[in-house]
Amino acid sequence: MADTDTILYEERGPVAVVTLNRPQALNSFTRDMHLALQAALQRASDNPAVRALVLTGAGRGFCAGLDLSELDFTPGEGLLERANPGPVIDGYFNPTARALMNLRMPTLAAVNGVAAGAGASLAMACDIAVAAPAASFVQAFSKIGLIPDAGGSWLLVERLGLARAMALAMTGDKLPAAQAKEWGLVWDVAEDPLEAAVALAQRLAVMPTKALVATRALLREAGTRSFDQHLDVERDLQSALGRTHDYFEGVNAFLEKRAPQFKGE
Repeated sequence: MADTDTILYEERGPVAVVTLNRPQALNSFTRDMHLALQAALQRASDNPAVRALVLTGAGRGFCAGLDLSELDFTPGEGLLERANPGPVIDGYFNPTARALMNLRMPTLAAVNGVAAGAGASLAMACDIAVAAPAASFVQAFSKIGLIPDAGGSWLLVERLGLARAMALAMTGDKLPAAQAKEWGLVWDVAEDPLEAAVALAQRLAVMPTKALVATRALLREAGTRSFDQHLDVERDLQSALGRTHDYFEGVNAFLEKRAPQFKGE
């Protein structure tokens, strides 16, 4: 295991496990923590042996979003600039969200406790989420005069539809894990969400990685195209995947009635 103070990185065979590690602050983000997380995501991406990633939190929470002590509310000159969350979002949260959303492998969130504010956004940015029974998702922004960020306003509508997204974002009410599963925000609820997420990641890690990532892109972008346009994109992606090792391996294994040995290539 290699780690920084705030981010732990571990490889379990083909699965990277990244842990947000500020449990005393519910894993809320500092600027340095963002940089450490981005470095961990890059480390996983740079290792061709790693083909799935699990993101989780240490302690009793998954992530409480921004540590507000990163902003300066001291009265006096320059207060508006010092307390402005925009630069932190632009310089840190958005790059983290983009890196997570565009990782070259499937990503899973093991939501071990509360995911609040941008913490909920990062959980939703993963391809699949597994939550502990006591976990919850909270859009805390309206309670401090802000809006969902780190992609939260986009991801909420995509996952839940406008009516549910609107009510959660405006009220700031907690969404318990069981209801989050019922509504489709998470894939499953498990007593040990990390164990369950790693087991699922191990399954995905031996599958054709390029096809999984292409599937992710198709599903995310489905609502942005007409049906005819989407058919053309499917055709083009299918043609590109038809040149990969894993396509030929999958077909040959099927014809030869044996288990395929995918390489993610």
